[in-house]
Amino acid sequence: MTQPASDSNPRRVSPHDPHHGKEGFLSSIQSLLGIIVVAIFIITFSIQPFRIPSGSMEPTLLIGDFLLVDKQITTPGASDLIFPTPRIHRGEVVVFHYPVNPTMHLVKRVIGLPGDHLKLRDGRVYINGQALPEPYAMYRPSAPDNYRDNFPRLQNADPAVDSRWWIRMHSLIDDGELIIPSGEYFVLGDNRNDSEDSRYWGFVPRAAIVGEPLLIYFSLEQHPGNDQIAFAPSSNAAVLHPHRSGAVDALADFARWDRTLQIVK
Repeated sequence: MTQPASDSNPRRVSPHDPHHGKEGFLSSIQSLLGIIVVAIFIITFSIQPFRIPSGSMEPTLLIGDFLLVDKQITTPGASDLIFPTPRIHRGEVVVFHYPVNPTMHLVKRVIGLPGDHLKLRDGRVYINGQALPEPYAMYRPSAPDNYRDNFPRLQNADPAVDSRWWIRMHSLIDDGELIIPSGEYFVLGDNRNDSEDSRYWGFVPRAAIVGEPLLIYFSLEQHPGNDQIAFAPSSNAAVLHPHRSGAVDALADFARWDRTLQIVK
């Protein structure tokens, strides 16, 4: 007579037991679904990946950089007294919905905060009458542009200026300075002479800000033609490197490995 299985004498399961295989498959599916749920939660509420398609934020961010963006700075709590919404500080890099076309995301640096009086003179930023130290800003040689470099300027508008912004800006200028309204931010690209930013389309509302880039988790190298052009952070020019052959060199040229896991500042 056989004895029933108990905790002290568990029933042995044959590796060919069909029920055992089914249970293992279901367990794997449950684990996979758990991972997917966690990933969706993280992407929706905490971290989201983005790719940089333009050079307006060079040298901080390069074309081909892939970012992980912290969305917590835009997630309000159930009560501002218990879970206050994090403040946005001057100098922070933020990702936001483009005010002209909210389906697009842009990345720029916060320069002006609500209540600030802002102006640019010869390309340099002044906040409340004081020059703003900007070690991140880059000024590549370019043709003079009074609207871009001596903002705000009402004498003439650049063709790239959004018409609605041009009209609104007239009511926000006092003694040659732009007054930033409550709940809105003035943003600029670090590549100051080659960036369409708040000078051209206006402020970024607090509600339009998606998050703050945490780090560059990967960076694809750019290969125009047969040569490799890489930006040199220590200068305002591009450095031309001759094309290299071989599997190892090809792998090295595939990505900017030195930028992997670099913190965005």
